[in-house]
Amino acid sequence: MKFDIAMTDELLATTRAVRKRLDLEKKVPREVIMECLELAVQAPTGSNSQGWRWILVDDPKKKKALADLYRRGGEAYLTAAGEQANESGSAQQKRVFSSALHLMDILHQVPVHLIPCVEGRPPAGAPPAMMAGYFGSIFPAVWSFQLALRARGLGSVLTTLHLLFEKEAADIIGIPDNVMQVALVPIAYTKGTDFKRAERPSIDKITHWNTW
Repeated sequence: MKFDIAMTDELLATTRAVRKRLDLEKKVPREVIMECLELAVQAPTGSNSQGWRWILVDDPKKKKALADLYRRGGEAYLTAAGEQANESGSAQQKRVFSSALHLMDILHQVPVHLIPCVEGRPPAGAPPAMMAGYFGSIFPAVWSFQLALRARGLGSVLTTLHLLFEKEAADIIGIPDNVMQVALVPIAYTKGTDFKRAERPSIDKITHWNTW
């Protein structure tokens, strides 16, 4: 199979964290999300464990409850960070925190929330290798899911602030104790699809060969 490299590169380079351009009015069909998840679970997992679990939330009351936890977890931090960015940050930092504050205000209105989870839970004080295995077995699938959404005209953003109240979130949506949440991903169609590459440092400045 010969891939269209230009199109593939464009998908990888322009799949952004979308907050302000989420369409809160357009319904997201369940079949589209399930199609994207079918692609997501083709991602590799540690020891081929396939311990991923997916909780999708479109019930308005449950979305509101999760959004309240997100606000509790992030309001003070995002407000302070946003003010600091406005005083001394780059234009890109200002945009990021402005959009993060916006998401906090509209999260309950986003059509669907995805809670990616991993079956099993690392013990307290787990070594880095174990933690890397847990997260390495779910985040590749989450990114594949986000790419699949982008290819279909939908946007998303990976958030984690509700995890400060993970047990409360688990109670809201019935997640058992032996399943660990790793994020909350809001899902919606986007207002336009003309996303651009972000400003990033030169690869030459952050890449090392053979030694630091």
